[in-house]
Amino acid sequence: MITTDAPRDAVEVIVGFARRLGQDGLAVPPTRVHAMLEALGELGAESLGAVYWAGRVTLCASPEDIECYDRTFAAYFSGRPPPAVRRTAVTPIYRPGAVPADPAAPGQGDDVDSPPQRLATASRIEVLRHRDLAGLTADEKAEVHRFISALTPAVADRVSRRMHAAPSGRVDPHRTVRAILRHGGEPVDLRRQRPLRRYRRVVFLVDVSGSMAPYADTMLRFAHAACRTRPGTEVFTVGTRLTRVTRQLQGRDPSAALSAAMAAVTDWSGGTRLGDELAAFLDQWGQRGTARGAVVVIGSDGWERGDPTLLGEQMARLARLARAVVWVNPHRGREGFVPSTGGMRAALPHLDHLVAGHSLAAYEELAGLLGGTGQARERHGGRHA
Repeated sequence: MITTDAPRDAVEVIVGFARRLGQDGLAVPPTRVHAMLEALGELGAESLGAVYWAGRVTLCASPEDIECYDRTFAAYFSGRPPPAVRRTAVTPIYRPGAVPADPAAPGQGDDVDSPPQRLATASRIEVLRHRDLAGLTADEKAEVHRFISALTPAVADRVSRRMHAAPSGRVDPHRTVRAILRHGGEPVDLRRQRPLRRYRRVVFLVDVSGSMAPYADTMLRFAHAACRTRPGTEVFTVGTRLTRVTRQLQGRDPSAALSAAMAAVTDWSGGTRLGDELAAFLDQWGQRGTARGAVVVIGSDGWERGDPTLLGEQMARLARLARAVVWVNPHRGREGFVPSTGGMRAALPHLDHLVAGHSLAAYEELAGLLGGTGQARERHGGRHA
């Protein structure tokens, strides 16, 4: 737990930063502070860039918060002493991570980066998040993967028909009558109930063909983040065959989970028969309940070696079952993109969203999009306005 494994002053640095944000006009609830500490436990805090992104993806609730966050971050970690912070008990959370001490605190060595160097690191990360994954070096891609592993792609819950006891809501006549009988017919407070909220399933179908080689591992990293934060998430790879890798991606360590998934996939960097594999998924899994009411995320560039007509038919089947169908195409983020491949043209009328999947920024947007897919459908192309 963070309160026992991490230094007390390390926790106070982050709490002090959250309070400074509040003074500057960006209110941060304790749950978001805990989420930042949790993210640092996964990313590590060896560089200021990791601290910057751990805070940005957890403390900022909307794009309008980023300007205030960046301004306060630069001031707080620029070498100025932070505002006095009382020693306050913090609710314990898991997955602790060391948080860098205040750069102005006494006892810091000469090897601490100067403020300009630290701000330059944050600027470099800002540039990196918009670059295409296919053009990154191995070290740059590894850094992007660390930030993707800290994302929380949570889909909105669904409302069940089942009810449960609640302090407010509509009157529960059965519990109210039973309470009256237990009290000998004397009047009692009305018992109330509300509908249960259940997890909406998320299903990933990741294209691992040769044309998707620069992007497939990143998509699986994103799916791994969903598996860890959302119970019931299912992950399949498609290429020349359908492979379920949900079990392999349920491990805590992202790199180990990805290695296990890649070892289970026998058609990595092979061909693409999306129509056949989607039919196999629907016959074996989707029609039996996996896709019913779920948010289905397909990661593919749309290159189809099989019959596009078959893909269109299977996409129509999927659209009838799923709550929403999101297609992530890495070429969508490039200027002048036109869905011209046979597979994309066949799938387009049946999609709810067609989004980019070529950069860290694109996956941040995808995580935010998934948070709204459980509530309302906004059809894309032929199905959407």
